Amino acid sequence: MVENLQLLLVEDDLDLATAVIDYLELEGIQCDHAANGVSGYHLIENNRYDVVVLDLNLPKMNGLEVCERIRAKGIDVAILMLTACDTLDDKLTGFAKGADDYLVKPFAMEELIVRAQVLSRRRSGQVRKLKVADLELDLQEKTAVRANQTIKLSPIGIKILECLLRESPNIVSRDKLMQTVWGDEWPDSNALKVHMFNLRKSVDANAPHKLIHTIKGHGFALK
Repeated sequence: MVENLQLLLVEDDLDLATAVIDYLELEGIQCDHAANGVSGYHLIENNRYDVVVLDLNLPKMNGLEVCERIRAKGIDVAILMLTACDTLDDKLTGFAKGADDYLVKPFAMEELIVRAQVLSRRRSGQVRKLKVADLELDLQEKTAVRANQTIKLSPIGIKILECLLRESPNIVSRDKLMQTVWGDEWPDSNALKVHMFNLRKSVDANAPHKLIHTIKGHGFALK
């Protein structure tokens, strides 16, 4: 069983959706369902999922458009695209829009589980921007903007901000931040404190609402 895995299935074939949801529940996987692209898009916007299983052909908004829109908003959930067409062009188009993996119908439930498990271990690498409130980080350009004003950050500050944005609104422990930024070769104990001070000053100093919070005894959260 896979505990605490949160999935969203966006599929308009109700018989298939029911079969998938029933099977996932037997494996201990929680699964929400949307029957069209618009409903799926709104669920992704307002909830945090480990994986989205997204059908390509959907009413109201197709899977490619759903994928493209959530990536444009900086949502980095992993996306497993379902398609009835096993062609290279379809897959390349999907990857260009932000899909992480493909599964061709009809598929074995066991393969769906395995692929979802693999994808759930990471946030998507397809996302190009991360955004919370009026703060946005461009991962390609390595630049940050808040309220349409460019923020000057060091390379270490960018790494810390990316980690906090990817986990938002969850708490990130001090150890996880250290591991993400410096790997196995940690600097002295004051280094993170100094970088967090500078990051706060850059992100929150001139803003009416603070986004970076210290959770005493647990770590930091951006929300």
